[in-house]
Amino acid sequence: MDQQVLQRPSPSEYKRLFRVAVLTSTAAGMLERQRARLRERVEILGVEIDNVSQRQFLSELTTGVIFTPNVAHLMKLQKDAEFQAAYRQADYKVCDRQILMYASKLLGKPLKAKISGSDLLPLFCDYHKNNPDITIFLLGGAEGVAKQAQININARFGRSIVIGSHSPSFGFEKNETECQSIINIVNSSGATVLAVGVGAPKQELWIAKYRSQMPGVKIFMAVGAALDFEAGNKPRAPQFWSKLGIEWLYRLMSEPRRLWKRYLLDDLPFFRLLLTQKLKQRSKRKSN
Repeated sequence: MDQQVLQRPSPSEYKRLFRVAVLTSTAAGMLERQRARLRERVEILGVEIDNVSQRQFLSELTTGVIFTPNVAHLMKLQKDAEFQAAYRQADYKVCDRQILMYASKLLGKPLKAKISGSDLLPLFCDYHKNNPDITIFLLGGAEGVAKQAQININARFGRSIVIGSHSPSFGFEKNETECQSIINIVNSSGATVLAVGVGAPKQELWIAKYRSQMPGVKIFMAVGAALDFEAGNKPRAPQFWSKLGIEWLYRLMSEPRRLWKRYLLDDLPFFRLLLTQKLKQRSKRKSN
């Protein structure tokens, strides 16, 4: 049997291969640095929050599950195992409230930006307003709210970036038949992004449970009251209230019967736990 003679690459081929290797290595290094920046996090009460600017987050977000932790989330996560399991599925956890910005400063690791669920949806739509690959489905709100939000968003951005919407029935998450119907509606729409606004922890639990059944959806967002705001169904707090970290007070005044227990009872231990974390942090530094 004839032996094959292996030809050695020419000097020009060596140079070409070397350039390819350098470019590949450089690209891999840039990607790794981008991922490292995105992995920069600040831990508050055991929850790691991504420390990113709005622009950086939006530019690097191509796939994944996004949750927006606030004080209510952090308190519930202290004792709710099911909520903890859902949170572990999140690829990104971004700061929802100014009070967490203050908390991060107290802990010596300031967060770069607040990206609340209510801000995330309009910010995302604006960033991708000319990107035909981004199509959004809205799930949540009382009857008609999601549809009105769809109409308003599309009118504002001048294209049908929102291609579908659905307002589920109260308690839908306990009805497997309805959940499967919703999944079929989302899949049939062809949407690449699903924004779920049914309140925490319901929205996070629903995404964690059913995300695998929607293979066409690349990005899942838990957006809280964003659909109500986009539909004009509820007023948002004025900007200066939000910047001062007292948006919760505005919401409490708007919906006292629904929110008084959360803000005046459930969330109060946050400050004690935050102080405990700060004291432990100081003690650890001294021991080192």
